[in-house]
Amino acid sequence: MKLTIYGDSILKGVLYENGRYVLSRGWEERLAEHLGLCVTNRARFGGTLPKALASIERDTSVSAAEPEYALLEFGGNDCDFDWKAVSDAPEAEHLCRTPPQQFADCVRRAVRLLRESGRTPLLSTLPPIHAERYLSFLCRGGLSRENLVRFLGDVQRIYRWQESYSALVGRLAREEDTPLIDLRGPFLRDRRPIDALLCADGIHPSREGQALLYQAFCAAL
Repeated sequence: MKLTIYGDSILKGVLYENGRYVLSRGWEERLAEHLGLCVTNRARFGGTLPKALASIERDTSVSAAEPEYALLEFGGNDCDFDWKAVSDAPEAEHLCRTPPQQFADCVRRAVRLLRESGRTPLLSTLPPIHAERYLSFLCRGGLSRENLVRFLGDVQRIYRWQESYSALVGRLAREEDTPLIDLRGPFLRDRRPIDALLCADGIHPSREGQALLYQAFCAAL
């Protein structure tokens, strides 16, 4: 059985440790070995769903030769803003990289392409983020914290906005009758402090968080 992953740096295995990004594919390798899967990881650092559609269209131009799952894990970068522009002009109108309606249209198109090519599409919710950590990470290079908070209204809006994209994926999974892998729930149910499950940038799962991803995939697949 094959599993192709389309997503962003979270499922690429990116960690932020000691002030730099490193790659850890341990959870993916364990998953392949444990479930006997042939995993192809097409996740990309900074990946958004509109950008990934080109890869999905290319892959689905050929029908699946064997049973294959295709996982879509997007929304984290899609819901992000140009924070430099926000810092420079907090009172202006700013759109995120992929507004909700465009994001929903892209999910539906990707699911249809995968299904028509003989693949089984899967969607996933998003691991939570740590709003305070992420804001501090954004401002480390000189962006105005005051201006970012002025635009946001309050710091926790960063969390709520990202959460809304995760909820949108859940709704689309129901509407498109597509299996949903819950990557958010395990983080919220874990009794350890969320600080232990996320890296210092507030968005990437730590090594402990990656272990939760592995467990969530094992339970679902």
